[in-house]
Amino acid sequence: MTEQLEGAVERITYYNEENGYSVVRLSVNTRSDLVTVVGNLPEVQPGESLQLEGRWTTHPQYGLQFQAEWCKQVLPATVEGIKAYLGSGMIKGVGPVTAKRIVQRFGVDTLRVLDVEPARLREALGVGPKRAASVAAAWEEQKHIREVMMFLQTHGVSTNLAVKIYKTYGDDALEVVQEDPYRLARDIWGVGFKTADKVARDLGLPHDAPSRVEAGVAYALSQLADQGHVYVPEDELIEEAVPLLEVEPELIREALGRLDAEEVVERETLVYPELDEAAASALREEEAVYLAPFYYGEIGVTNRLRELVEDRSTRLAPFRSVDWEALLAQITRDSAIELSAEQRLAVRTALSSKVTVLTGGPGTGKTVTVRTIIGALEAMRRKYGLCAPTGRAAKRLSEATSRPAKTVHRLLEYSPQHGFQRDAENPLGVDCLIVDEASMLDLLLTNRLLKAVDSAAHVLFVGDVDQLPSVGAGDVLRDVIRSQRVTVIQLTEIFRQAADSGIVVNAHRINRGEFPVLNEFDDFYFFSQEDPEEAAALLVDIVQRRVPRKFKLDPVDDVQVIAPMYRGRCGVSRLNEELQKALNPAAAGKQEKRVGGRVFRVGDKVMQTRNNYDKEVYNGDIGRVTRIDTTHQTMAVRIDGRSVVYDWLELDELVHAFAVSVHKSQGSEYTAVVMPILTQHYLLLQRNLLYTAITRARELVVLVGTRKAIWIAVKNDQVSERHSGLSIRLRERA
Repeated sequence: MTEQLEGAVERITYYNEENGYSVVRLSVNTRSDLVTVVGNLPEVQPGESLQLEGRWTTHPQYGLQFQAEWCKQVLPATVEGIKAYLGSGMIKGVGPVTAKRIVQRFGVDTLRVLDVEPARLREALGVGPKRAASVAAAWEEQKHIREVMMFLQTHGVSTNLAVKIYKTYGDDALEVVQEDPYRLARDIWGVGFKTADKVARDLGLPHDAPSRVEAGVAYALSQLADQGHVYVPEDELIEEAVPLLEVEPELIREALGRLDAEEVVERETLVYPELDEAAASALREEEAVYLAPFYYGEIGVTNRLRELVEDRSTRLAPFRSVDWEALLAQITRDSAIELSAEQRLAVRTALSSKVTVLTGGPGTGKTVTVRTIIGALEAMRRKYGLCAPTGRAAKRLSEATSRPAKTVHRLLEYSPQHGFQRDAENPLGVDCLIVDEASMLDLLLTNRLLKAVDSAAHVLFVGDVDQLPSVGAGDVLRDVIRSQRVTVIQLTEIFRQAADSGIVVNAHRINRGEFPVLNEFDDFYFFSQEDPEEAAALLVDIVQRRVPRKFKLDPVDDVQVIAPMYRGRCGVSRLNEELQKALNPAAAGKQEKRVGGRVFRVGDKVMQTRNNYDKEVYNGDIGRVTRIDTTHQTMAVRIDGRSVVYDWLELDELVHAFAVSVHKSQGSEYTAVVMPILTQHYLLLQRNLLYTAITRARELVVLVGTRKAIWIAVKNDQVSERHSGLSIRLRERA
């Protein structure tokens, strides 16, 4: 038999963002103690009042609980309830102090005053006309948001996403959602197809509606693009879409035809020649389906690289007649650098070939080579540009060369309002463009970059091809090398000073498929621990106490935990929880903000998870939380020396970064890297993943786990192939 319960939320013990499962403590008038409520609830805040329907249960560990089956958020009716509600941070501009003053003046009549006589807010002590107006506006907006939330919560949409939907569509939100719920997935970051589909199905949209099938196919394509694929073979796409949509394959083929006609997707038959191109049997055809931007991006990169390579004009003509020996002697004279034969060849090649790739592992002298190329350009008074895909990589390039370097976006003068200002019509005024960490370049960014390069300029891509490919779709560096259309210089000689480093030695051993040398270098350590629970505890202790004590490093700023997986006891998510407890625990007076199942706290290490061009912060940028303002609903994060302010609704762009995934660590360099590596990670234990992780460290690597897991990673050199037609298209042009 169900019962009803009503009370005010005192605190949220747990909230799961994915399904809304919550554990909250409720203050109920009829009881002296707090009631524990569990169930799938909307995201609530302390101070809110709830009407609940459900059953009383007894948990074997936690005792008496109310299992909620139905929930409705209601406005409080008592003075204390209203004060807690207004001061909870739900109403922008109203903190505990302002809430107390307003409620002291109006008592139980407060909410009516806010609704119908907001001008009277000025009667409250300390509330001036400007504050009164902003509070009234925020209250009015909150009323509309509540209407949208009440509708959306019945369809399983979280409070945070409901607010985003209202912010996007304003007072038209309900109309938009009811007319075309799949717009949510297209227009709003954080709303996926499954959320939009649940709303659509609840609204009665037929299972086989053409709009539903089209939206599902586009979603499947975008999900595969998120995994790095530029296109998807048609049969593979249908295999992905059938279980997602639960419709017949023929309906998906029909949807593909409509999407093709609407130019949402592009389809093309790609012919893959094998190594023996003379044999007709070696040709393989694939029916490729692209989302339109990736198709035109691939065509754009192909055409631009061809134009650069084939255009015989050059902005570096003076190097055609230069005395190379004299020039190199002049550049290296003051630096006491002795270039290897490989490096000397690389310098000459980059300055004489239109497009060059310079690759090589750690300790092989890529940075010295780039510095020498820059010195030659400066000696001949040529203009050059230095850039990298991320802010962290650009900062490293600048430090390594003592020259200004920019992100690709900044180099191309990107702005959210006007897009990329540098393009074919307004090219970069450089004679030579040097792109570092080129393994991180995805297809779309490469297309934008090459568009802005004059056909007479030279381009030098610098990167380690053995690292993980880009986070975005494409495998540009590998594809360009495979195409054999550009000049490639691979540095292989390890310099003497680098050969004394366990990090460098083991990186190359791993790359050759050899087991690393453990605990014989003073910068590379291994701690054996098989049990995931104990391994996690040991890892936290290493970060919190052992490394700081032995190496005098800051456990937050200098040490980075890098994990192969997100899930599991030694995954990124759980390690972040444990490291936050150890390195930045809750304390009296320390501000914090709960967002779904996570708690952000002043002092936390956080990472940006998407490009936000308005704020000029990019996917992978790391910072520290410096301020949380519950009154104005903002959180400030210091990233690369500047303060970036986030609104509450933007906090889903941030995750904790005490631990990060290997992919998210790309382009970064940390003083010390600590990495769990256990057999539980076997699905992701690959050679290039382990190689990428340890080459992020500058001074120290600590591995925690088992030798068996290390062997699995070292022996698994099967790089996950990405569907990309770039190398084929480039070879076709040859």
